[in-house]
Amino acid sequence: MVAGRWSDECEACGVPYGKWVASLGMALCGSCERAGSEHPAREPVLVGDVLAGMTEAVTHAARSGRAVPDARRPSTATCGACGACAEWHRTVRGRWVMIEPGELPARAVPAGSRWRVAGDGTAVNLGSAVPSDTCRVSHFDVCPGRPAPIGSPVLLALWRGHARRAAT
Repeated sequence: MVAGRWSDECEACGVPYGKWVASLGMALCGSCERAGSEHPAREPVLVGDVLAGMTEAVTHAARSGRAVPDARRPSTATCGACGACAEWHRTVRGRWVMIEPGELPARAVPAGSRWRVAGDGTAVNLGSAVPSDTCRVSHFDVCPGRPAPIGSPVLLALWRGHARRAAT
């Protein structure tokens, strides 16, 4: 579809006449295209939190005799709830999160759902970001095995896409 062309419906809310938005790669109505930009920003990640998570992972690995997984190489996985493919990445706090493939414009994703994968493979929750920047989203935010996301037409469209694929 060409930018500016109208489709049968908005991919986020289902109302008739969605307009194709090339930067988002989907057809949205006017209200859904504007939604998601009025969310409060979150605090930045502190270096102390990153170091604490790394120290905990290395200490746990040393005590258990197991090697620390190489975070630079994400492990590809299939979601047990919907069958979608995503990648496991270690967070700065030492936990693991499934990240959806592909990037989205940061202005279209709510502040709490923006992720960036650093060069070392660590997933960092961005919180606030420059609107022209890109980000990734957690699979947990768009998995149809969980409740539908509220307040973001882009996340809802991804959730519906996974739900359609899971139903077939």
